[in-house]
Amino acid sequence: MENIVLVIHLLLALSLIGIVLIQRSEGGGLGIGGGGNGGTSGRSGGTALGKVTWVLAGGFIMTSITLTVIAAQNAGAGSVLDRVGGKAPAPIEAPASSLGEGDALLPPSSGDETLTPPAAE
Repeated sequence: MENIVLVIHLLLALSLIGIVLIQRSEGGGLGIGGGGNGGTSGRSGGTALGKVTWVLAGGFIMTSITLTVIAAQNAGAGSVLDRVGGKAPAPIEAPASSLGEGDALLPPSSGDETLTPPAAE
């Protein structure tokens, strides 16, 4: 069930992107774009593409809510850390360096050595 809703959600998202991209700009947002015919009216008449956009957006929202509900039902009662079993993570060891000891950009390989500032010239 989740996979079916997810596929529908993906198709709605791609369709919504396509429909929005083929619509004509009405010159809102940044003050760029065409469309000076509805400048004085509060709202222009709805076009077929506008109505399709609203239907696709409504479907996208509904599938988003459905996927959220399905994910909440599938989630366990505990935390992710509870499922691990409380084990401490294994320590990570650094790999042996393949570069020579004379490389000035790397820190010393052992913790006993200290870095000395270069002599002023």
